[in-house]
Amino acid sequence: MTQLVFASSNAHKIEEVSAILGNSIELIGLDQIGIHHELIEDADTLEGNARRKAWQVWEWSGKNCFADDTGLEVEALNGAPGVYSARFAGPQRNNADNRARLLRELDGKTNRGARFRTVFCLILDGREFLFEGTVEGAILTEERGSGGFGYDALFCPEGSERSFAEMTPEEKNALSHRARAAEKMAEFLKKG
Repeated sequence: MTQLVFASSNAHKIEEVSAILGNSIELIGLDQIGIHHELIEDADTLEGNARRKAWQVWEWSGKNCFADDTGLEVEALNGAPGVYSARFAGPQRNNADNRARLLRELDGKTNRGARFRTVFCLILDGREFLFEGTVEGAILTEERGSGGFGYDALFCPEGSERSFAEMTPEEKNALSHRARAAEKMAEFLKKG
């Protein structure tokens, strides 16, 4: 079994990606390799943040690893919050505050089109590889569902009547942005 470090301490994300990668890869989080401080995310693109985090973990641990960055890009907000999705309502990174601000910003707007975009940066034996996943959808006018995290209660993917937060983890993984990026990376790793 191949061991791979996910540059995250977010249990939800680790569980989600681990389910996609399957049994051939042992996914471990930052806590398991003794990294307990926040990784630096100061780039102005998702790709930049994913690269920055992955290279930090590689330099500190010397282990094959990957990092992700995800953004919610809302059409009516010219792509915002985008790379600033986690701290849209401020540096406290509070999901409920972020969702409340998004609803305020979209109040009265008819164009609610949005997409989630995830970029993975994999560092394998000192070489860098990028993988991207997107899912198109719309922002609801109110929160629906109790599952998921982040903006899931407000995001309804194209072709669905339910928000990500109303889906089981398996249903969300079947079509999420992170799942699509993880599947591309998993295919790459299988080809080895």
